[in-house]
Amino acid sequence: MNEKIERARYELVAWVVMPEHVHLVVIPPPDADSDAAGLLTAIKITHAQRVLSRWRAINAPILTRIKEPSGRVRYWQPGGGFDRNVRDSQELINIVAYIHANPVKRGLVDRAELWRWSSIHRHRSQPVPIRNQ
Repeated sequence: MNEKIERARYELVAWVVMPEHVHLVVIPPPDADSDAAGLLTAIKITHAQRVLSRWRAINAPILTRIKEPSGRVRYWQPGGGFDRNVRDSQELINIVAYIHANPVKRGLVDRAELWRWSSIHRHRSQPVPIRNQ
């Protein structure tokens, strides 16, 4: 795994994996000189390299669909994503609810609990961690 990811010690609060994108909510450690953008870049690069390597090894049909006119394979959607700092506990709760509802909003499942690739199952037994500001 990427050394930056291993050293980061970020707490993964919530996540959902969608067919063409991922939502993550992470909390940096209290003593961190936070570089969330660098962490997310490291995660994305490591993940894309592993998946594309596997797809190439099995000659997955999806490779032709994600190839750009230049011949470059694009695993992630264009753009840098939407990264931001969460300022209070209510905003955190709202964001976690939003990402868990994403598969329902997209029509992939009828209820968020039916989407296997989500942290919603953990949140049923363990609430969103709220820290004192």
